[in-house]
Amino acid sequence: MDPASKASDFESKNTYDIVSIGETMLRLSPPIPLRLEQAGAFEVHIGGSESNTLVGLARLGSKTCWISRLPDHALGQQLARLIGMHGVDTTHIVWTTEDRLGVFFYEPACFPRTGEVVYDRKDSAFTRLSSDQLPVHPLKSCRWFHATGISLALNPQVRSMMNLAREVARSSGSKVSFDFNYRSKLWEMDQARVGCREWVESSDLVFFAKRDAIAYLELASDASDEEVIQTLSKIRRGKCSVITLGERGAMAAEADSVCLSGTRKVDGAGRLGGGDAFSAGFLYGRLNGWSLDESLAWGNAMAGLKYTIPGDMPIIHKQDVLRVLSQSTGGVRR
Repeated sequence: MDPASKASDFESKNTYDIVSIGETMLRLSPPIPLRLEQAGAFEVHIGGSESNTLVGLARLGSKTCWISRLPDHALGQQLARLIGMHGVDTTHIVWTTEDRLGVFFYEPACFPRTGEVVYDRKDSAFTRLSSDQLPVHPLKSCRWFHATGISLALNPQVRSMMNLAREVARSSGSKVSFDFNYRSKLWEMDQARVGCREWVESSDLVFFAKRDAIAYLELASDASDEEVIQTLSKIRRGKCSVITLGERGAMAAEADSVCLSGTRKVDGAGRLGGGDAFSAGFLYGRLNGWSLDESLAWGNAMAGLKYTIPGDMPIIHKQDVLRVLSQSTGGVRR
């Protein structure tokens, strides 16, 4: 049997292209340019790295599934509907009548001020998702399992549950992608280095922001892009590694290949979720067997488009990406 036939057989046995587990929270933001302490009203959004990535992939046409734990009340149900309406399978959510929904307050950046996040997520429903509650069926029937360092940062119980999820997915033939996604308000870098080491070194694909990769690898703050990606690739024994470079684009390495893909400056409306949109675009390329160049181009296009969209989720159509890649953007479609 040739490799293409084997790949086709593997795909036909799987219900999902990609499954992810994570917490999605209610996000409250003051109208720009007000500060949190000035707010008399808040805009309401939902935000979660894993669900953002799945929404992006689902809108591109991938079969996705989100596993989480939510309170069974109006807000939890609405959150699930908002994610599911984009095509993400939310039927494996674990519902509870005992716990709360995580909330965070976000003050958007308004130069020269930086953005500010205030978390109110302690003892949320997701933080109590244990290994014995984990729905394993989706993990046994997916091509990829995607995780982030945010989940690993929450508590030992969630870390144990995530490790089990990875084991179940791997034992069923799934590949694993991991977004380091460092949050300094959840844990220190030394803790993240220990807690994420096995994920970073063993996953089939990892994503890092360059600044976080420098800190994780304990490199000099002025380390070049090439030094960072080569060091990361070395500790990962040549498996696919990606670093995002902000307005300069992104770089990826796999085996002996290194690729840099630039991007264009965009008018920003919603800075949160750009990295998740990038991950969705790059993973879409991996799912389709595309080259590093093509996957990076889709990642950059998805991130650029997300920056023009308020909220956290990448409300992006496939045709939007194709127009960006063909450079036929701007103006009005009539």
